[in-house]
Amino acid sequence: MRNKAILNKNSMPSIVTITFNPCLDISSSVDALLPEKKMRCAPLVYEAGGGGINVARGIKKLGGNPLAIYLAGGNNGATLQSLLEAESLDTVLIDTGINTRVNVTMVDKSSTLQYRFITAGNPINEISLEKCIRALEELSNVEYIVVSGSLQTGLPHNIFERLSAIAKQKKAKLIIDAPTEVLKTYPIKGAYLLKPNLNELSMLAGKEELQDDEIIDVARIIISRNVCEVVVISMGPAGALLVTKDITERFITPMVKAKTTVGAGDSMVAGIVMHLASNKDIKEAVRFGVACGTAATLNEGTQLFKIEDAEKLYRAIRTL
Repeated sequence: MRNKAILNKNSMPSIVTITFNPCLDISSSVDALLPEKKMRCAPLVYEAGGGGINVARGIKKLGGNPLAIYLAGGNNGATLQSLLEAESLDTVLIDTGINTRVNVTMVDKSSTLQYRFITAGNPINEISLEKCIRALEELSNVEYIVVSGSLQTGLPHNIFERLSAIAKQKKAKLIIDAPTEVLKTYPIKGAYLLKPNLNELSMLAGKEELQDDEIIDVARIIISRNVCEVVVISMGPAGALLVTKDITERFITPMVKAKTTVGAGDSMVAGIVMHLASNKDIKEAVRFGVACGTAATLNEGTQLFKIEDAEKLYRAIRTL
């Protein structure tokens, strides 16, 4: 599989997502999960996965025209690309030459519990990384750069510093949504927005759990250290908290019957970025992002949100 670019030539992307560690998501269900037994599964559902890819898919669903840059290879990488082509998503595929990882989600229908099997990504080589960076550098008129998802071994310690410098040069806003181990291992400076969940924020603060009055203080410390300008803390069913140097606002979602949390964080980022790109202020952007994230929990498997669900929830969200 060769490096492949599929771009809409009619317009340059204002939103670019980067996925260093994508995956092929496979989901299904069984009547009951039992050890040592043959279990008959429902038909397998294949979907493109990985943080930045899902953010791009969400933005596309909302009417945007994002560009997804990602690293993949082998038969799984080819399947991943064909799935994105089927969604008419603009992509730049950096071929790693190594088969892309697979994640599996299985639902036990007897208990409605969901089991997620996550595989590690292949180490990234310097050549693939430099091709990815060059693909970003060669773009013009970029307004938002979104880096989302896990990172595999082989990425340099200064990867976010390099991306921040590119964003600054392009006068673009860098948005980062990464798991705890990434946030603790790779230093971040000069980003526009950081979206940790409450557990990730707690671990960044070196605590098992943050009390309500500590959450804002920790977010403001992060901002004061020039890590980012905006912190959006996702808090599951409790909604989300927006913190900037001057703003503190809590978004409370209505109670919903969640079927899964898969894709909720990516959907939230997609809603935030799309609203920002539509010239909405940060409060309205986060409110819409929370609506998209909550809407994603209403669907089974690894599906993202439905627009009609997001719009309905957006109107029902309260702020404090």
